[in-house]
Amino acid sequence: MFRSITLTLTLAALLCTGAFAAEPEQPLSGCAAKQAAIAGKLEEARARGDKGAIAGLETALEKARTYCTDGSLTQKRTQRVLDAEREVSQRESDLRKAMNKGDAQKIEKRKDKLAEARAELEQAKRELEE
Repeated sequence: MFRSITLTLTLAALLCTGAFAAEPEQPLSGCAAKQAAIAGKLEEARARGDKGAIAGLETALEKARTYCTDGSLTQKRTQRVLDAEREVSQRESDLRKAMNKGDAQKIEKRKDKLAEARAELEQAKRELEE
């Protein structure tokens, strides 16, 4: 009788432990995500045997561990979004000027630059949300 109770309790404990282990982990954010991304790139560089990349990534990881705070990271990312917004605004102004002059070649060049600036802005916004 004692054995069956012990066995039942042991199985119940194992099932409960398995249920908790099966829960999905929360995605990393902020500095933890930054460090994980650098660590992943470092492992790839080690697999390739790229000594230059390994040295640079080890330095980057050490600096991230030492200096990165979620507040400072958010501040940097916010500033990057603001800079990208200014760049988009400037590129839009350049495009308007080119359109007023009517130079088709400059218009195309300015459209390309504007598209590039908008892509950088979207990337900066995505990073800010991480």
